[in-house]
Amino acid sequence: MKKVAIFLLFNVLCLSPVFAETAANRVESAANVLNEIMATPDKGIPEEILNSAKCVAVVPSMLKGGLGFGGAYGRGVASCRTADGWTAPAPFGIKGGSFGLQIGGQAVDLIMVIMNDEGMQNLLSSKFKLGVDASAAAGPVGRHVEGDTDWKMRAQVLTYSRARGLFAGLTVNGAVISQDKDATRELYGRLVPFKTILTGAIQTPQGAEPFVSAVKKVTAGESAATEPKKQ
Repeated sequence: MKKVAIFLLFNVLCLSPVFAETAANRVESAANVLNEIMATPDKGIPEEILNSAKCVAVVPSMLKGGLGFGGAYGRGVASCRTADGWTAPAPFGIKGGSFGLQIGGQAVDLIMVIMNDEGMQNLLSSKFKLGVDASAAAGPVGRHVEGDTDWKMRAQVLTYSRARGLFAGLTVNGAVISQDKDATRELYGRLVPFKTILTGAIQTPQGAEPFVSAVKKVTAGESAATEPKKQ
């Protein structure tokens, strides 16, 4: 029965718009998610967290499924902070699940804020597991977190979700993040290593600017995209 449930869940996910969208559409969707959430700062990600972020990753419409087997799948893009600004977007996939009785499914916008160098190095490895390779915790919500230093010490990655208009911290331990090679080829015209993108060693391709601009906008006016040497 478990194998049947997994098979059904996989087919439901594969027929969803998440799989059908282009890499450019995903970049635009991720930018829209970030802009919409931060348009209401009292219910968004605190400024102190975004200003301290090493990387920002967004997964628009991550799917959570049930049918006796809980699972999640999504595709997103990430950008990291360098001395020259924010890097070009790096496409990635996220998948994971929790076993248990779950019925129905739900689309969730997921935001991950990588807070320190160790967390960034885990992201640059192009494949890691939240809660195992990198500690993760639900992030605080609001305009400010003054006087609350716990978020600085407790996790390498702070995670948030938006579902049905509600924005809140979200725990996603157990999810595996890895480079989306197909979307990378589509966006860059060739397979560019995850680390090459997220260390700023390649220019932002045409059509990928919206996400970098959105990250720049919400992180205290950092310069838009890294403009390094062409490879």
